[in-house]
Amino acid sequence: MTSPEYHMKRLLAAGCGPVFQLCRSFRNEEMGRHHNPEFTMLEWYRPHYDMYRLMNEVDDLLQQVLDCQPAESLSYQQAFQRHLEIDPLSADKTQLREAAAKLDLSNIADTEEDRDTLLQLLFTMGVEPHIGKEKPTFIYHFPASQASLAQISTEDHRVAERFEVYYKGIELANGFHELTDAREQQQRFEQDNRKRAALPQQPIDQ
Repeated sequence: MTSPEYHMKRLLAAGCGPVFQLCRSFRNEEMGRHHNPEFTMLEWYRPHYDMYRLMNEVDDLLQQVLDCQPAESLSYQQAFQRHLEIDPLSADKTQLREAAAKLDLSNIADTEEDRDTLLQLLFTMGVEPHIGKEKPTFIYHFPASQASLAQISTEDHRVAERFEVYYKGIELANGFHELTDAREQQQRFEQDNRKRAALPQQPIDQ
């Protein structure tokens, strides 16, 4: 299976409380030095934890396992402002393409119409190479349009309570404050399927 996520969430819904699993996963996706179709994954859930508390727990785990320094934390917005001098939450597609041009990525960006794809391009090429070199770096509060299954922040509706952590050129972990609104989740699944219109549609697991 690609992830134990849905099976573990069934246990959570049944009232199991905090739960973790260390298991083998398989994904028929990209392959390379940092990606293997078969790998070991640690996944866990903490009912009633918010995003910040979960980030602290991940930080503690990384220090124990990797013997590294405590992590630094940057919001997605702060990371873009620091390394690309652009606000990813307010920039329009023209401004994003201009930022891409400074990275010699015009050949890709100039024909791209999806804003999130432009943001991901800039993050991958303009932010990731500069973070997590000496100690792990948490990037949190991704744009709401990239919320996945995370809650939208009550303090800023432009961002989702989702994070990723990077160290020495690798994304080590990701997590979020889980969305628990079934209606909102259904709408997101339907929207995701519409975006994938050119690909085989995935049935929604009820």
